[in-house]
Amino acid sequence: DYGLPFGQDRLIHIWIATLDVKQRSRTIHFANATEMLAFFHFPTDGRYYARMIEGFKRIFASTIFFGTDDDSRGKPLFDWSRFHFFDSAQLWFNHPEPDSPANSSQRSNDITLSESFYTEISQHPIPVEREAVALLANAPGALDFYIWLAWKSWIVKSGVVRVPLFGNNGLARQLGCCEYSFDRFFRRKLCAWLRHIATIWPQCPAHLSEDRNYLFIGPSRKTTSSVGQLLAPVSVNAQKTSPENR
Repeated sequence: DYGLPFGQDRLIHIWIATLDVKQRSRTIHFANATEMLAFFHFPTDGRYYARMIEGFKRIFASTIFFGTDDDSRGKPLFDWSRFHFFDSAQLWFNHPEPDSPANSSQRSNDITLSESFYTEISQHPIPVEREAVALLANAPGALDFYIWLAWKSWIVKSGVVRVPLFGNNGLARQLGCCEYSFDRFFRRKLCAWLRHIATIWPQCPAHLSEDRNYLFIGPSRKTTSSVGQLLAPVSVNAQKTSPENR
């Protein structure tokens, strides 16, 4: 039992998706796992390496269920589907040293993505900045919101879309946030995220309505103030999800 993916585990998805976009194959290859740490400017010491290893295990062992069991027209409805990220993984978890065998092609790390994850990356890539992701790595909520904003503003072709904060299709549900005891607590958190994101993405085309019940989002083709994009996948979201560890 490896537990549920959490916190910085989401960086693994982003990095793997980036490799997949570059390599254009369901099976991706990389020399050693410290490449991911360097990619996000993390130290490559034992503590960060061990944390990353555990994250790979949690992600591989998890299956996510999407669906509903609500009544429909007075009749019980069970409508579920399942999703997982990797079909197989061969990873060498020894901390590599320069000129060690771990860096040779004979010990390539290989991950085969699930068909659904690979299709999602291929069909719905999102332009986000590596530097922005690295800066938000220790703020998972703000990072999720940044990627959601990058996706939403990327698909808005013209005009402005209005997203309610609450309700079945509201922003709080789309982000998968825990239920707050009062709506004002979510609004307060959302304002903090917007201020944080604005420091790395001054042109962020999102703002709250005057009554703070809606988020307005316009089109954008630039997700930070710097250059150098990576591509991350759109995360499918549902009203009810539950991970299963195998």
